Parts: sequence; C-alpha cells; structure tokens
Amino acid sequence: MIFAFGPFRLDAETQTLFRGAEPLPIGKRAVTLLRVLVEHPGAPVTKDALIEGAWPGLAVEESNLPVQVGALRRVLGGEPGGENWIQTLPRRGYRFLGPPVTASETFARPEALSQPSSAALALQDKPSIAVLPFDNLSGDPQQDYFVDGMVEEIVTALSRIRWLFVIARNSSFTYKGRAVDVKQVGRELGVSYLVEGSVRKAGNRIRITAQLLDATGGAHLWADNFDATLEEVFELQDRVASCIAGVIEPSLQAAERGRSNQRPTNDLTAYDFYLQAIPHGHMWERAGLVRALDLLGKALDRDPHYGLALGEAAVCHCILGANGWSQNPQRNRQDSIDLAHRALRAAGDNAIVLANAAYVLGYSELDIDPAISLIDRAMELNPNYAIGWTRSGWLRLWGGHSDIAIAHFQKSLRLNPLRKPPALFGIALGHFFARRLEPAAAMLLLSAHEYPGWPPCLRFLASCHAHLGRLDEAKSAIEKLRKVTPVLVPSTEHWRMIEQRRFFLDGLSLAVGSSLASSA
Repeated sequence: MIFAFGPFRLDAETQTLFRGAEPLPIGKRAVTLLRVLVEHPGAPVTKDALIEGAWPGLAVEESNLPVQVGALRRVLGGEPGGENWIQTLPRRGYRFLGPPVTASETFARPEALSQPSSAALALQDKPSIAVLPFDNLSGDPQQDYFVDGMVEEIVTALSRIRWLFVIARNSSFTYKGRAVDVKQVGRELGVSYLVEGSVRKAGNRIRITAQLLDATGGAHLWADNFDATLEEVFELQDRVASCIAGVIEPSLQAAERGRSNQRPTNDLTAYDFYLQAIPHGHMWERAGLVRALDLLGKALDRDPHYGLALGEAAVCHCILGANGWSQNPQRNRQDSIDLAHRALRAAGDNAIVLANAAYVLGYSELDIDPAISLIDRAMELNPNYAIGWTRSGWLRLWGGHSDIAIAHFQKSLRLNPLRKPPALFGIALGHFFARRLEPAAAMLLLSAHEYPGWPPCLRFLASCHAHLGRLDEAKSAIEKLRKVTPVLVPSTEHWRMIEQRRFFLDGLSLAVGSSLASSA
C-alpha cells in the first residue's frame, strides 16, 4: 500500500519514505510509526497501538517512541511546517495533522527511481540544458543505437563548455518514446533549456534536425538542419553543439568549446561497435559485460588506439573480475590494468577516458593517489560529467574519505537526477563506513531492489543488517548472493583503510556464518 501526503510517499511494502522520487534516510521503525499514524489521519493513536505496530511482540520502553517521532519530525520538517504534522497528545499518544492522505496500490516502488519525478529541481546559477532523445527517422529500428550515440556525442560536446550545466544522458533519456511537456521536463530536470531533434541516416548521408527550447516559458529559440556524410559525423556533432551554445551565449568563442579534445577515432566501424557496446556495459549484469567486451574487442581490432573503447573495456574487465563473474579473475584484473594504461596513452584531454582509467587503476593498484589526481583532472576538464563524479566518489570511498565521497555522489545525482541507483549505492556505503547504519540499510535495500544481481550491493546489505542485529535479513541477502556469484567474501584490498575492511568483513562474516548455521 502507498500512502501519499504533500510531496511525500510512504511505501508500506518496502518500508521506505520518499520525497518526490528521493528515498529518505530514516529507519524502518520510524517509517512503521508513520504508517500507523497516516492510516488514521486526524485521529488519536495510542502509545500502545504505536508500540505494537513498530515493535510487534516485543517488550520495549515507552521512551523509544519520542526518539522515533523526533526522527520523523526532522525528516518531515524538510517541508515548510512539516515538523508540526505529528501532534503530541500528552499521556495519550500522537495524531497526524499533515496534508490529506490518499492510499493506493500504485506509486513509486524503488524501480520508479529511474522514472521522471514531478518534484521540481532548483535552477542552477548558470545556464543549464538537457538534450532529449532524438527521433530515429531512418525507418529502421535497428539504427536506434546510432541515433542515441549521436545524441550522447552532442551531450559530450556541450559538456566541455565550462559555463554550461549539462544534464547527463541517462536522465534525459528516460523521456525516450514519450510525448513531453517542455515546462514539466524543465522542472523535473531543473534546467532552463531543452534540445529536441531527429536523425535520418540513409546510405552514407546523415541529416540532423535540432531545435532549442526555453524550458521555463516553452518558446522556440532556434532550429536548424545539418547534413553531412558519415565521414564527417564528428564534425557534424560539434557543429550542432556549437550552434546550440551560440544561441545561449552569443559571445562564445570557438576556443571555449574545448576543441583541444582529440578525435576519438577515425574508423567509423570502430565507432559503431563502441556505440553498440555502451548500453550492454552499463547493465549491471554479467551477460551485458561479456557482450560489451565482445563489441569493444571488435572496435579495438580496427583501431587499437581508440581511447574510449580501451577505457570502457578496462572497466568491464575490472567489474567482471571484482564480482567473481569469470573463471580467471586475476587475468581480468591484469587485462583491466593493461587496458587502462593503454587508454591513458590515447586519452589526451578526454575526460571520459581519464575517468575510466582512474577508476580501474584506483581499484587495482597499490597507490591510489595517482588515480585521484587523474580523476581530478578529468573533472576539471569536464565538470558536467555525471559518471565521472560517480567514479570520483568511489575513489574517495576506497581512500577512506566517506564524506567527500558522498558529496561527489550527490554532484552526480544533480547532473543525472533521474538515474539515481548507482550514486545512491555509493552514498549508502559512505553512510555505512561512517557508521550511519540506518540510512545505509535503507539505501542499500533500494539498490538491491533495483539491481538484484549486483554482488557488491548484496554483500554490503548483508554486512549492514548483521551489524544492526537483523540476522534474518542478513541471511536473506546471503541467500540471494549465492544465486549470482560463488564468491561470498571478496577481495578487499581496494579499501585502503584497514578499519573499513574489518568493519565490512566482520559484518559479512557474521551474515555468512548465520546463513551456514541455519542451513546445517
């Protein structure tokens, strides 16, 4: 059952409280108390009823109630006046006096985190833009990946403009195939400009039609057609980005677009294989990584110095080895390191290549400082690269800097607001290592629901539950882990702080031990 009131949604099934599409870090006891209160809006609820709802069958002190209610008031206080929605009835109990409550069987279960939210995001203090998916007018649905790749390259070209805030492709692409309201999308993504368009590919010719819209008022600011041959595809992408930027900032100089970036490849077939590989590599599952490596291998057969393909292949090998998804994890590890060093030699000033290489080398090599320097350089070159901020967050986590990591994951979320789970997983681990276990558990549960086959999430969820004394939940996570990998206890050398390793492994060992004991 879903209870909706004001901007909040309470999912009774997953025991999660959302504001818009954002899960809030609050324990399940507090969420259960809130559920009992909103089930009886405006009516007094006794202390005994609340205790029985939150601690069924347990003998607990009445003093636990004010602690949980205080946590609820702090969270609800994010809305003006929300701290007063729960009224204390002296010696009796509490009463919910918030906005009208509606109950339904549908709303944002955790999978809806990847769907657009109606909650408005604040505009940035500099021009902000999102490029929506372009229509494929080629008459061949198999060309969708090419059209999507063209849009991603335009997003990348715009991202090199330092004064422009650019929403990541993952968030803007949640609108693919949907009729959209310009003003609503602008509110949901927190941008002042939107780009729409289409791509027609016929033989060796390409035509891009693009238009720039004012997302705050809905006005058309600019529209144009661009024609080129396949051999001119990279110049075509830059021409579109330059025209868009020129409308937003007429004084833009060509040098400001960061055209020092090297061309990724001159081989169009290699480029095509790379475009096909990207969605497979970002699926968070073994089969997708294997397919991505096959396509990237074909790209590298044609162009062994293709930096983007080298960096992406390095990450795929790294993840396969780390998750125990191959017969020879050590070989995956060495291949990932070799590919990362090859990528660096081809990177130039390409922030994507630098960030991927930094991620792999930060995971695999003893000294993490060079990798942190690399990721800092990447983010200086392209501060709009959402995945880069996620990569930076992981490097900070591995180096033992939880709060800095959380800040970088949050930057990624703002650039990619409709693609939450990857950054939320990182934020969850930041809370975990900072010993803030209740919010960590809530976010890990959401991540595990979104990506049930992702071993690291299940391991940390098991460890977190074990530290909280929730051994049944810990055992459940271990049972799910056994279904996706034979490696229950992974290598932890990438966590550079010994106390972090011990904290994680102590909880995981307790969870594994409990699981073995129950099956004996």
